Amino acid sequence: MTAMAEAVVDLDAIAHNAGVLAATAGPAGMMAVVKADGFGHGAAEVARTALRSGATWLGVASVAEALALRAQGFTAPMLLWLYPPTETFEDVLRAGVDVSVGGVEALEALADAADRTGTVATVHLKIDTGMSRGGAPVEEWMQLFTWARKFEGAGLMRVRGLWSHLAGAENPDSAHLKAQLRDFAVGRETALTAGIDPPILHLANSAAALQIPEARYDLLRAGIALYGIEPVPGKTFGLRPAMTVRAPILLTKRVPAGTGVSYGPDFFTDRETTLALVPLGFADGVPRQAAGRAEFLVNGARCPVAGRVSMDQVVLDVGDLPVRAGDHAVMFGPGDRGEPTAAEWAAWAGTNPNDILTGIGARVTRRYEGAP
Repeated sequence: MTAMAEAVVDLDAIAHNAGVLAATAGPAGMMAVVKADGFGHGAAEVARTALRSGATWLGVASVAEALALRAQGFTAPMLLWLYPPTETFEDVLRAGVDVSVGGVEALEALADAADRTGTVATVHLKIDTGMSRGGAPVEEWMQLFTWARKFEGAGLMRVRGLWSHLAGAENPDSAHLKAQLRDFAVGRETALTAGIDPPILHLANSAAALQIPEARYDLLRAGIALYGIEPVPGKTFGLRPAMTVRAPILLTKRVPAGTGVSYGPDFFTDRETTLALVPLGFADGVPRQAAGRAEFLVNGARCPVAGRVSMDQVVLDVGDLPVRAGDHAVMFGPGDRGEPTAAEWAAWAGTNPNDILTGIGARVTRRYEGAP
């Protein structure tokens, strides 16, 4: 069966980006964050490539993601950080997955699971330093550390990491960023006071890893940079985008000026032109809000999306280009052949490149090129 649309993933680009990040890490380790199916690129394929190219850890959001990778034979150290209050953790502990903990209730649940399974729970204590998302707030830090120390003493738990997440590392001069760096250092001292001395401290996301040395500590968590998206606006670090999304044109039609296109219609051609139908729509990850600004590359030329994005298709205004059914329309790619990039689509849609990459749906076939 021929795929109507495909996302071509360049594993050589993933390997290159992992190498850049690992070199930046220096003596610190590098975690390849492969949550959300590797930001839409394929978690197993990205994990395998990244681990062969300098990554030392894997990071996932959920229990299901962690267990799926373990089932596929991945034995590298792995951290997961999201789970429901009802999670019992037996499967997680048997699989040797580290768990992020930001509250005493989760510590108790992990200790119970360790006791039931005859294992030792390995945890990374997460403190909130200003993201106001996951992690213990400052007034609960000592309580969290004290209970973790208690469970360590009982032989049920090992605290391997202390971590937090940065709200905005794009601007190294940001007052909020500097406050978070200070607060993390305070959190470390507080942990030491409670008798907790984790061997791994980690704070840096992609942007911090590449430009804020004092945030690197013992482990970098590389998310969007691993996939080739430059994380700091206006700066480049030599990363290579890894995904190209394209689809064949299904049909073309010559239409006169004043022709309405797609739903509404609220778009009308301003001249005689050729329209091209492409089988990619908002169910595949083409953001509806980008209509009126977005472009595809067709036969070396950028062509605007004409009218509203439909669930399964878009229409392009290809003008007088010699286009026919079977030619390919490129939604985005690295940009080195003139095609739009994921960053451009993010700007057109008023979102970020993470949203564009992870939004590419399951109907779009993944095809892999380059090193494993």
